[in-house]
Amino acid sequence: MAGEFIGHGVFALQGKKDWIGWFGKFGVNDPEMAKNLLFFIGLMDLAVAVLVLVRPIRIALLWAVIWGFWTALLRPLVGMPVWDFIERWANWAAPLALLGYYGWPKCFHGWIWKQRCDETDSSRSLASEK
Repeated sequence: MAGEFIGHGVFALQGKKDWIGWFGKFGVNDPEMAKNLLFFIGLMDLAVAVLVLVRPIRIALLWAVIWGFWTALLRPLVGMPVWDFIERWANWAAPLALLGYYGWPKCFHGWIWKQRCDETDSSRSLASEK
């Protein structure tokens, strides 16, 4: 999963021409603005890859699922065949599998911290709701 995000992040930092053109389909017609946005996206992809390698927190995995799904779905939306979406199934399914492995958190803190929420976290959140 990290390799995919590193690869796409590097392509984005390099300003992949096809990807810059796709911004126009969504209203960003200034190529310089598209290149700047793509550069920022590349930095985000690299950050997610490193974070998942070093400390795979659930919020980063959830972001990878959402972003991977969107970028796979983007292909048919810009006119590429639906098979390009299917080919990129692993872009979002791999982080989804990791999220399943680590488990869906039971409280907000579980998205950020590696351990699952324990009863003291639950009792604290219940006490704060009263």
